[in-house]
Amino acid sequence: MSAEELRRVVERLHNCSATHRGSAMVEEAFQDQIVWRGYVELFDLTGHPTATRCYAWAHDTDSGGTRYQAVLELPPVDCPEAAVRAAIAADFRREHGSQKG
Repeated sequence: MSAEELRRVVERLHNCSATHRGSAMVEEAFQDQIVWRGYVELFDLTGHPTATRCYAWAHDTDSGGTRYQAVLELPPVDCPEAAVRAAIAADFRREHGSQKG
């Protein structure tokens, strides 16, 4: 997915203007296993009520589709790595949040 395609996704999801500012390679590991590796695109936002930056990426799903992530730079998210960690944690909570242990 190109940065231009992700820019359009960010603008649609967050209802604001986005300007591509760069890319960052992120590798996230848990218990010595790589759980995510890829490029995160950085966008400056104009017109969003609370955030001035967004981190976005796309990845393939197990079902053969594409999933888009667009994480706003709001505390505690302050860098591409934190955006990836926040997305992984949100996915985990969504998948396992209703289970009690």
